[in-house]
Parts: sequence; structure tokens; C-alpha cells
Amino acid sequence: MKRSMLLALAALATVSAPGSAQDVAVRGKIVHTMAGAPIQGGVVVVQGGKITAVGAAVDVVIPDGMRTLDAAVVTPGLIDAHSVVGLAGWLNADHDSDESDTSAPIQPELRAIDAYNPREPLVEYLRGYGVTTLHTGHAPTSVVSGQTMIVKTRGDTVAEAVIVPFAMVAATLGEDAVRDDEVPGTRAKAVALLRGELLRARGYMNKKEAGGDQAPDPDLRLDALERVLRGEVPLLVTAQRTIDILTALRVAEEFGFRVVLDGAAEVYDVLEPVQAAGVPILLHPTMARASGERENLSMETAAKLDAEGVLFALQGGYEAYVPKTRVVLFEAALAASYGLPFERALASISIDAARILGIDDRVGSLEVGKDGDLALYDADPFEYTSHCIGVVIEGEVVSETAR
Repeated sequence: MKRSMLLALAALATVSAPGSAQDVAVRGKIVHTMAGAPIQGGVVVVQGGKITAVGAAVDVVIPDGMRTLDAAVVTPGLIDAHSVVGLAGWLNADHDSDESDTSAPIQPELRAIDAYNPREPLVEYLRGYGVTTLHTGHAPTSVVSGQTMIVKTRGDTVAEAVIVPFAMVAATLGEDAVRDDEVPGTRAKAVALLRGELLRARGYMNKKEAGGDQAPDPDLRLDALERVLRGEVPLLVTAQRTIDILTALRVAEEFGFRVVLDGAAEVYDVLEPVQAAGVPILLHPTMARASGERENLSMETAAKLDAEGVLFALQGGYEAYVPKTRVVLFEAALAASYGLPFERALASISIDAARILGIDDRVGSLEVGKDGDLALYDADPFEYTSHCIGVVIEGEVVSETAR
């Protein structure tokens, strides 16, 4: 049997048993913990899927017999703060395009967990570059397109991959939500539809609280929006233009729910109200095409947000053509080349992404007690000539192929 085939079979065997956490130590010439200054000559020890020790090699004892990996640079496993991977696939065919259902303008009841395919090759592709956590779900193609979820980039079943089955409700304001000769046909109609559905959800919630004869029959659509109104999950609003960003802030203030801005191509134009509202941003990929609603995007926006102290993360995003997403490692590297400091660029695809997603108690930094998710590189991860040479998820070595 050819050596390449043996390697492929070995790789499949490695990822075929998720949940079987291993004990592993990772040594790095530089370890970026994202919980403090980088460690020169650092070690991270993972036992039972959790980090049990992290520090300088002179201070951390690696247990005898423990498997040890070495790299020039070690970072936390990367986080793609917004994607459609797993619902959308690499073939761009009908059978792997479950990220968008445009049969109705508002469908918050559509669950990402019912459409996510953990065996989709795009999941493996992203994992190979160090992405260990994905926030994925329905695409920004309708006023309310469905739900999102958070997964680890491993596992043969959804149950093995999922961290948060219902993370946010995905909404869209602007041209991407408007349909020619269909409903909604204008921005005002789109917002009216959203506002009307939120009012119905509020009435539904009030009747449930009143109980007795007032109790309504279960309604999947209103149940999902009730969770938004109660603050249990945020409304993820894709809004690129200044006018749509301000509309998102206005509707959120009117109904009192949490909002996370997505895309936000022109957010540099409205930083003051965004700061005042304390709204986090899942910024468009740095290299997203500057066309359509994103025609006024800037590759310097990430640096501007950082300078103003606005919490943001970078994302793989959604695009209508293959492969429908980007690699956040490269997007952060470009943001760094346009003025975002290295550590802040790395934070935008690690700890800051985890904070926005509400999972920073588990991932995003290398700290004792957190999940043993690590990415290993043979040089500066933001350099074009560098490679991701290893990926660990909860102590399981899921990739050792140089990418």
C-alpha cells in the first residue's frame, strides 16, 4: 500500500474517536497563552482533555511517558466567530447547501443543529489551519434566517461536535434581506416585519407568564424569539451599511434585547453610537470582496475598532461562491498588516471571539482548567510561508499534516 494512503488512513483513524481525550504535552519556542505575555520556551500540559499546567519549560514538569509535541509557535485553538461551514459544503451543490432557506422572510425556528454536518470536508479543511471552534449556522440571506450554533471542528456526529446547540438568532438588515418583486421589497418593510414578529413574541411571552386560560399553544417561531427578548440569546444582525447598523441599534434599544453586529462594513462611520450601546462586532473578513453592500469596507477597520476599544472578532463569513467561507488565520494576518497589533489580531480569532460568543470559560486562551485546544505552527502563524503543523482538540491530536 502506498505511503500516502497509509498516512491518509492514519489521519482518519486519528479523528474517528472524538471524545477520547488524550494526555499530551506541547512545547513551543513561543507560547501565546492570550492570558498574559507570550512565554518564551513554554509548555502546555493537557490531561483528561483539560489544561492542567502552562508555563515556562523550567517550571512545568511533563509527566513521564506523556506524548510530547514540539512547535516553533503555539497558540490557543483558533475560533471562527461566524461561518456557515457544516451547513454549507465545499461542493456548492444542492445537497450541501442548507445554510439558506428563502421560502419565507422570517424563520427563527430553523435550527442549525438539524442541518450541521460534522463530516463535511470544509470542517476538516479549517481544522487543518488551527481552527478548533466554529460559530456556524444560517446565512444572512433573509430578515431572520434561522439559528446558529457553536461546535468543535471534530466528531462524526453533531452530538460529538456541539458546544452550544442554540447560540444566536441570525437576522439581516439591508439589501441582502430585500427581494425584487417579493416580500420584503424595501428596507422599511423588512424592519416592519421584524418589529411585528418581535411584538407577537412579546405578547406570546406575556401570555405564557400569565398562565391559565391565557397560556398559548407552543409555537416554535415565537419560542425562539422569546429567548431573544428574555436575553437568553442575542440577535445576530448582519448589517453592512451605516443606515442598517443604526437601525439594528434602534430596534435593539426599543425591545431591550442583546444584539451582536455582523459584517459591519461601514461601522467606522458610526463608532460613537456603537460604543455607547456596548455592542460587540463580528467584523467581515479583512479580504472580503468590496462590492455590493460591502463596497465601502476598509482593511483598516479592525485596527480602528481596536484603537477605540470596541470588542470585536474576525470571521470566516459567508459568500455565495465556493467555498463560501474564508480562513480566519489569513484574515487576521491581513488585519495585522493593516495596523492591528499582532497580539490583538490573534485575540480577534481566539479570546475576544470566545468572549463575544460567551464561551471564554472553556476556550480562547491557554489557562489551567480550560479545554486542551491548541494550534501548532512552524513559524510566525501570520507569515505566508508558515505552516500549521499540528492541532489538538481537548487533548486529542486531530491533525499533524503541515498546512
